[in-house]
Amino acid sequence: MKATTAIIEAENIKRIYKRGAEEIAAIDGLSLTVNRGDFTAFVGPSGSGKTTLLNLLGCLDNPSAGKLVVNGRTVHENGRGLSESQLTRIRRELFGYIFQKFYLIPTLTVLENVLVPFTFFRKEGAGQDVRQLLKKLGLEGRMNHLPAELSGGEMQRVAIARALVNRPEVLLADEPTGNLDSERSLEIGQVLKKLNEEEGLTVLLVTHNIELARTARVIIGLKDGKISQAR
Repeated sequence: MKATTAIIEAENIKRIYKRGAEEIAAIDGLSLTVNRGDFTAFVGPSGSGKTTLLNLLGCLDNPSAGKLVVNGRTVHENGRGLSESQLTRIRRELFGYIFQKFYLIPTLTVLENVLVPFTFFRKEGAGQDVRQLLKKLGLEGRMNHLPAELSGGEMQRVAIARALVNRPEVLLADEPTGNLDSERSLEIGQVLKKLNEEEGLTVLLVTHNIELARTARVIIGLKDGKISQAR
């Protein structure tokens, strides 16, 4: 049996927001381990802490308490964490992000939108064949099209390609099908599943869509900032 290694470890993490004198625990003493090659979906009602958790695991936000280890490096412990420049380096080298909104630049073609990350950072060995990546995602015939000429599912696949162009180890997907119909949603779910199974990409997915969540290997339910169930 192939050994698994942890790429993200959270131990009793909390994220507290203040609203006047009131403190609200969006994440409340949560612990979990994400192994390389996992495909995990986080589900739960609005306000359960799904997006907050994804932001913490992806170093887009800092825990208020607890310990977070990413790729073997402690990024937060006992109220102290890495500097913003150190976190930026981890984000750009380790993670790819896709969101409910596509955030495509309307005046750029599909190919140009996918190449945008290279304007800011180019990871060694990345982007040697961007066209091959687009072909893998079923966009070979759309490379020179503008976003307005694409369907919603195609635009989200462009966003996925852009997230993958720098060869991240972990893909974070926050409600990636929130703007799509059920058929297109399952289509994107199969794309994520294929990337996980064939490329070994670690995928963390936040979704309200239980059918989409079932494409993941592991489903973790959240309620009031805590894990309510896992399977």
